[in-house]
Amino acid sequence: MPGEVVVVIGGGVGGLVSAALLAARGCDVTLVEAAAGPGGKLRAVMVDGEPIDGGPTVFTMRGVFDEIFAACGGALDDDLTMRPAATLARHAWGEARLDLFADPAASEAAIGDFAGAGEAEGYRRFRAEARRLFDALDRPFLRDTKTDPITLGWRMGARGLPDYLNLRAYSSLWRALGGYFRDPRLQQLFGRYATYSGSSPFACPATLMLIAHVEASGIWLIDGGMHRLALAIEALGRRNGVRFRYEAPVREILVERGRAAGVMLASGERLAASAVVCNADPAAIGAGAFGPAVQRAVSPMPPRRRSLSAMVWTAQTKTAGFPLSRHNVFFSEDYPAEFAALAAGRLAAAPSVYVCAQDRDDHGHTSVGHERLQIIVNAPANGYGAPPTEAEIDTCRRQMLDSVSRAGLSLDLAPSTVLTTPHDFAAMFPSTGGALYGPASHGWAASFRRQGSRTAIPGLYCTGGSTHPGAGVPMAALSGRLAAACLLKDRASTSRSSPTAMPGGISTRRARTAPTG
Repeated sequence: MPGEVVVVIGGGVGGLVSAALLAARGCDVTLVEAAAGPGGKLRAVMVDGEPIDGGPTVFTMRGVFDEIFAACGGALDDDLTMRPAATLARHAWGEARLDLFADPAASEAAIGDFAGAGEAEGYRRFRAEARRLFDALDRPFLRDTKTDPITLGWRMGARGLPDYLNLRAYSSLWRALGGYFRDPRLQQLFGRYATYSGSSPFACPATLMLIAHVEASGIWLIDGGMHRLALAIEALGRRNGVRFRYEAPVREILVERGRAAGVMLASGERLAASAVVCNADPAAIGAGAFGPAVQRAVSPMPPRRRSLSAMVWTAQTKTAGFPLSRHNVFFSEDYPAEFAALAAGRLAAAPSVYVCAQDRDDHGHTSVGHERLQIIVNAPANGYGAPPTEAEIDTCRRQMLDSVSRAGLSLDLAPSTVLTTPHDFAAMFPSTGGALYGPASHGWAASFRRQGSRTAIPGLYCTGGSTHPGAGVPMAALSGRLAAACLLKDRASTSRSSPTAMPGGISTRRARTAPTG
């Protein structure tokens, strides 16, 4: 909308997408970010002079980004080089291994070889159910504004009534998986998708099995790492006129005559605007991090509803003894005990471990001696108060190494390895306690309780992985699109211009993030 002045707070995926789409529609957009470059959680960590992905590592739902780039007059392939992965991930339980593939027939055959024909048949039924749930919720929930259960049923319509009545919201994911798989290892494997939203498979609804369909529909490997995606969206925004101001933290969101009117930076500079899009965890707004005038713009989130955090090691190291793929999961021997410890606010004594081998190609090959790894252990979001002691860090590191060594993987982590703890994440993302996914998806109503694009203050909008429709890179992008669409629709309704649809409808050292601007 020509003449509309918008300030976007935060350069995560949601903020970058909102800024690019609004600028493409003729808005005057300035994005302000406290860090030195774009990305937010989609960040790079420098280790021995090399950038290593320190945030999300799995790129799915490419079509969402193709549509966003097209809506802004660009093409994703002009800014990024990527290729589809044939192998989705490698999973290990001690010496036992199982790969999943982009080809569902190959995955089915691998499961049959691993656990028998009955489990392969269970996988077929599980895959069909995951797809049904995704197809049912994609347009009326994931790609539309936040809703309530009754409105969701109305959006799904008469044809969608059978799906609406069977969204699997009242059964836990873990319990539902028992209806498809008798092998507890396969229950672990597919229950792990709950952690994609920082949740427990024992507490989240079975609806989340749709995440398995998202991943099975295609993973893309981005040359140079996932953080390049943030740079690509930033470049898209620049081409459409977005101004980016880094190392410019916001002290306060300004409110005049009952509506958002701009921001005040920590430096004291005021940036006037007719609308503000906040790409921060809504918990920060509710906690007063952006001033008392907007504190009641969102519903408060109690700490008990926080999603998981993580202990994340980024390293350049030599590996031996296990044939790493790009994405690897080493499962604990006792999944219930692991998540019981996390629920009690403790690290698991024998954790599951995720390893992203960033330099591995789709065949598991690497041409480098010291390869770049990101290693993740789930942790409670208790990143407030005193940071972990060196003894606690050493214990966690030893437990992580013990977990991967059971599968034969040997890691020699150099002193240059960077560890990011929940305490570090809490410092980077205030008022979260280090939670990486906003609120956990526990209970049938969790998805409906997430903050939507609109807030209680006119002209103030929220976006990011902590808002509707949920956590993850594609969900954050969809939230950015929704925030932009809501802003334009609201302004059009109060102006003389005719409302129009959004084009391209998408209907161990402490951590240091590398400057990527």
